[in-house]
Amino acid sequence: MRYRSQMRHALAALMLLTGPTLAAEPIVGRASVTDGDTVVIRGTRIRLHGIDAPESAQLCQDAAGKSYRCGQVAAFALADRIGEANISCEPRDTDQYGRTVAVCRKGEEDLNAWMVSQGYATAY
Repeated sequence: MRYRSQMRHALAALMLLTGPTLAAEPIVGRASVTDGDTVVIRGTRIRLHGIDAPESAQLCQDAAGKSYRCGQVAAFALADRIGEANISCEPRDTDQYGRTVAVCRKGEEDLNAWMVSQGYATAY
């Protein structure tokens, strides 16, 4: 019994030591944009941390009350900002859909913050 208890404690300690290290490994590469707050790098779906953008097919109304595809506009803006560059995403969490939640950067620029500052997403 004592051996099992020691093994459980050792396993718990190992998980504490390796968990944050694995979570902190950046995901780097060329990104394809799914929508204004989701990208994919080498098959990994990444949700941009701390922001919410309209869904790709979502419609919004402009100041004159005319509908436009605000989700598509947000996705195109993010894709244009990234261009052909590699980005680096620092994982923070995993969401309910299994996506990695991360802060993503193009060089030194925080893309999450850029989306909010340009009005394509809201901070939360």
